[in-house]
Amino acid sequence: MAYSADGTRLFSCGTGKDGTSYIVEWNESEGTIKRTYDGLRKQPMGVVQFDTIKNRFLAAGDEHMVKFWDMDNTNLLITTDADGGLPALPRVRFNKGGALLAVSTNNNHIKILANADGQLLLSLENRSYVAARSASESIMKAPVISPLGTVSAMAGPSALVADRGAPVATIVALNGDNRSLGEMKPRMIDESIEKSKIWKLTEINEPSQCRSLRLPDSLVAAKVPRLIYTNSGHAILALASNAVHKLWKWSKADRNTPGKANASISPQLWQPSSSILMTNEISDANTEEVVHCFALSKNDSYVMSASGGKISLFNMMTFKTMTTFMPPPPAATFLAFHPQDNNIIAIGMEDSTIQIYNVRIDEVKSKLRGHQKRITGLAFSNMLNILVSSGADAQLCIWGTDGWEKQASKFLQIPTGRVSGPLAETKVQFHHDQLQLLVIHETQLAIYDAAKLECLKQWLPRDGIITHATYSCDSQMIYASFMDGSVNVFTSALQLRCRISPAAYLNAQSSASAYPLVIAAHPTDPSQFALGLTDGSVQVLEPLEPEGKWGTAPPPENGVGLSASSVGNSAPDQSSR
Repeated sequence: MAYSADGTRLFSCGTGKDGTSYIVEWNESEGTIKRTYDGLRKQPMGVVQFDTIKNRFLAAGDEHMVKFWDMDNTNLLITTDADGGLPALPRVRFNKGGALLAVSTNNNHIKILANADGQLLLSLENRSYVAARSASESIMKAPVISPLGTVSAMAGPSALVADRGAPVATIVALNGDNRSLGEMKPRMIDESIEKSKIWKLTEINEPSQCRSLRLPDSLVAAKVPRLIYTNSGHAILALASNAVHKLWKWSKADRNTPGKANASISPQLWQPSSSILMTNEISDANTEEVVHCFALSKNDSYVMSASGGKISLFNMMTFKTMTTFMPPPPAATFLAFHPQDNNIIAIGMEDSTIQIYNVRIDEVKSKLRGHQKRITGLAFSNMLNILVSSGADAQLCIWGTDGWEKQASKFLQIPTGRVSGPLAETKVQFHHDQLQLLVIHETQLAIYDAAKLECLKQWLPRDGIITHATYSCDSQMIYASFMDGSVNVFTSALQLRCRISPAAYLNAQSSASAYPLVIAAHPTDPSQFALGLTDGSVQVLEPLEPEGKWGTAPPPENGVGLSASSVGNSAPDQSSR
């Protein structure tokens, strides 16, 4: 069995009792075979060996040859006998970069396959389109991949020791130019060294390496489970675990002409002249178990909010309660305004239902049933005309917004060895294109094709617990917070580009054990985000330079953070399985 290099695709090769061999690609979520590759022959004995290259090709040893397939095409792409000398079922293995292929031969030798430029991958790519048209006719007759030469090393350590007098192994290029391994190394090794110098994970461990601002707060400190920027970008709204809302506003000044939220100028903790606070009704339930939720109208005029009791509608200018509705049980656990009508609200409930509520006429238009535990996330897509819901049951459901019919559902796959907590939330957020969906769970981050509800990419922390994550405003980056206080910055393809340690933003005022519960992205500045912490504080973070970025994106060959990638949150490197 083998994954593709990015870990998104799983392949296996098997030989039945009758000697028939086959290579297949699996649909992991369904446990079914996605496609079977043609071209392997029935063998009287032995097992076919195979390997994958990059995220594009398969190679297998069969019939004294090496056979190649394009992963997306079941037809045989190309074959080569490597100038002969191969056993019936040669073993094959690509090098890490995919430029060379090692093939076992008779007499315990190894041949290294490549084209005249020493790049196996180029030959395959050049042939892939031709093969799609005529894999079995022209390609099999004209292999273009040939051996660079034979490395004369006997298998086993004792043979190597006994053969100390053997000549230095020589690689024979196709043009007849004989060069020793020593002569070939500089070109190969220097190239890999240069590539490794291109990118390095950015680590931010000191306050001097970024801009951070702890927002001023004179109110009672309580954990901040919900946090959002206003749509204008001029303010930040927090909902604390004591059901009190806090609003910070940045004013226009010489150093901040637009009046936008930033980490250089301290905002004002704003209150109306009446000094009233926006406070939700609180139920009699254990405050630690209360689920807090809110949603902001598009014009920033109203906030709808709940903390285990009735849902309240507040005026953001006066902080006055406009109305309350839907007394528990069940309690509201997630709120989302319909993107085309502020009077329509999707309300996720403690009893696992979703109520489509019209505020203007005070009427529940539809009640959606499909989850097994409370609703923890809702996201609309205008492009697809759907509502995606997520729940504490680690399930995703898709509902059509025309008739509110359930279209599809899928459970997340919890990684082996990880136990999801009973209160673990699954959050969902649409990419800017409203086609891709970011799914956040304490055990994983994942990107889904929302139309097919198919997982495209996945990132798994090796030992950390994810507390929250969000797209940047342009959806080019993903910010994720962890229970150890750190923040990871990913590309939109879940490639890790920067890690921020808590020491970079926590100061003397902060609790040593504080960590982010929620992370919010600025609506117009893709590099700015805010954190709501367990000690009740709110922190705003930015890169040092005004137009700066959080690190640099890794090149494709280094960016392993795709499906089934396993990355330790405490380690700087990435590894895939």
